[in-house]
Amino acid sequence: MATKNTKIAVKGIEVTFVQTQQEDFICITDIAKFKNPEAPRDIIKNWMRSKNTIELLGLWEKLNNPDFKQVEFDLFKNEAGYNHFVLSPQKWISATNAIGLQSKSGRYGGTYAHSDIALEFASWVSVEFKFYLIKEFQRLKQEEHKGLEWNIKRQLTKINYRIHTDAIRQNLIPQNLSKQQVSFVYASEADVLNMALFGKTAAQWREANSDKEGNIRDYANVSQLVCLANLENLNAVLIEEGLPQAERLTRLNQIAIAQMKILLEDKSVGRIGG
Repeated sequence: MATKNTKIAVKGIEVTFVQTQQEDFICITDIAKFKNPEAPRDIIKNWMRSKNTIELLGLWEKLNNPDFKQVEFDLFKNEAGYNHFVLSPQKWISATNAIGLQSKSGRYGGTYAHSDIALEFASWVSVEFKFYLIKEFQRLKQEEHKGLEWNIKRQLTKINYRIHTDAIRQNLIPQNLSKQQVSFVYASEADVLNMALFGKTAAQWREANSDKEGNIRDYANVSQLVCLANLENLNAVLIEEGLPQAERLTRLNQIAIAQMKILLEDKSVGRIGG
């Protein structure tokens, strides 16, 4: 499963997140540095000596880990709180088969905890630090969510464009054309959609916006991208029906006008990218 390491700044401390498709783990070694930057592992061991901590870790594992070793957990729970009791993250993981804590080495080394557990640890270290950590964590998630929504919208356009170009290849391109001729037909069809929706070709847009990077579609809003996806599908159908390009452009322009009116009146569409 793919993972992503991300660092955020919390009260002058860089805290590392390990993100997968399903779960988020936070480096509690980084969090412990807020309390003792010289010996953060000692802070974690002190936290794990508490009976409350062992009960918290055990409860999380019972709810999320079917392979959790209950007998070993009970032994730790009975010993927790006594002066002689010492427990490291590595010992807890190996003895109970825990998954809520992870011990990593290398560049992003340290002890990591599932976000549920990490926030409890942060509260034990400093309530103030926990609040700032939550704030930064939420901000990070919001930025990722916006980026994901934009990627989904762009992928939707790309998928529909593939359907569109396949229809061109099958119905408009005669055999034995040169690559240059094929490219010319594709560009022409792409500009049919540009003209229908934006009122200008890609070249006209670039000439008028020489200071901008990308293309005309990169600057489209949510409503325009939705409409464009619909137009690409409709144009593929019209191509299949054998309609001349000029006739298709007229019909697509009429459809674009009607759809944009509806989309701009629907406030929920505008909120998709907000």
